[in-house]
Amino acid sequence: MKLVHAIKKISFLVLLIFFVIIFFKDTSFGISNPNRPEPPTPPIPPINIQVGEGREGFLNAIRIVLLLTILTLAPSLLMLMTSFTRIVIALFLLRQAIGVVQVPPNQVLIGLALFLSIYIMRPALEQSYNSAYKPYAEGKIDEIAFVKQAFEPFRKFMLSQVGEKELDVFLKISGKSRPSNPSEIGADVLIPAFIISEVKKGFEIGFLIYVPFIIIDIVIASILMAMGMIMVPPIILSVPFKLIAFVLADGWTLLVNSLVVSFNVK
Repeated sequence: MKLVHAIKKISFLVLLIFFVIIFFKDTSFGISNPNRPEPPTPPIPPINIQVGEGREGFLNAIRIVLLLTILTLAPSLLMLMTSFTRIVIALFLLRQAIGVVQVPPNQVLIGLALFLSIYIMRPALEQSYNSAYKPYAEGKIDEIAFVKQAFEPFRKFMLSQVGEKELDVFLKISGKSRPSNPSEIGADVLIPAFIISEVKKGFEIGFLIYVPFIIIDIVIASILMAMGMIMVPPIILSVPFKLIAFVLADGWTLLVNSLVVSFNVK
């Protein structure tokens, strides 16, 4: 029996070596054959960027640099000049108040905040598209007019949401007096004032979210102390009660509806 098994093993090894030699005969066991012709390399299309000569070329180069800078900063500016800040702060504070660290994950909360922001900012986005992008695509306005007209709907939105106190603070910091017409407030004052105002409102909403969950924590902690279970962390038992209370109260619908209504955008 041992002889038969040995013969089978030897036969298997011989067949394996035979197939390996056949498979790698053109590559010499993984080493490329120098006589084999190289596959043709696809041609790389030439790229040529010309901005002209003299003063016109210099101005075109400056425009390209400015456009690239705007495109780089556009995502951050759009998030900071929209409802995204308030919504994402409220959602993250909700998760922290419930006591779960990674549920829902960051991607879900940020995605929800992003789509809610798109819904809230839809009138401003449509107005910016019609008044800025269409004329610019048709060649009726230049880049400077495009930026001004695209920013105007967001200016109106920020003016409707910014707090008076925050505006006064940044006007004082910049050494400017409040203009009679709110549309004359510069972006260097309006944008940071709007951001601080949104962070403040997000914290206020977060406080209102925290209150019922703190009450649940206190009740659970009191019950554990009354039962003499001092060594049991209250958060272990309070998280399930927080989750079921939030679900039974239809918390997601209430929170999203409250966030959208808080902007009062028609």
